[in-house]
Amino acid sequence: MKSNVVEAIMGAIVLAVAGIFLSIAYRASSTVSEKGVMLHAKFDRIDGLVVGNDVKISGVKVGKIFNIKIEPSTFLAVVSFTVSSNLRIPTDSSAEIVSESFMGGKYIALVPGGAEESLQNGDAVIHTQSALSFEALIGKYLFSSSNAKSDPK
Repeated sequence: MKSNVVEAIMGAIVLAVAGIFLSIAYRASSTVSEKGVMLHAKFDRIDGLVVGNDVKISGVKVGKIFNIKIEPSTFLAVVSFTVSSNLRIPTDSSAEIVSESFMGGKYIALVPGGAEESLQNGDAVIHTQSALSFEALIGKYLFSSSNAKSDPK
């Protein structure tokens, strides 16, 4: 009888700890801050970019990606993101999709321009650079080097 009580207590402790970890994971993964200035940008390719990824300026996190959708008329990916409201982003700034590391995730890097006017809530970042596909680059390199070797010039 005593072992049943000990097993029940240990089971309750395990369930409580699992519940705590699940709640922490849920809060960390599903909360995307809506505070700040909401901007959007259109990209040809957004390979690896997901809702919740960071927005950075000079490597410093200044916001998060809030929404990703496709524009039906142009088939471009429209990425909506927030930027800290205390920053003044010039209207001629650009947005690039950058890899954190070779195997890591992606984020949007904002490169501030030099314009006097700043982007307001709901504005679009016009100048964009889509994600680089490492698979496509490797494929181009492999096939271009094999074509160069087979050319008897």
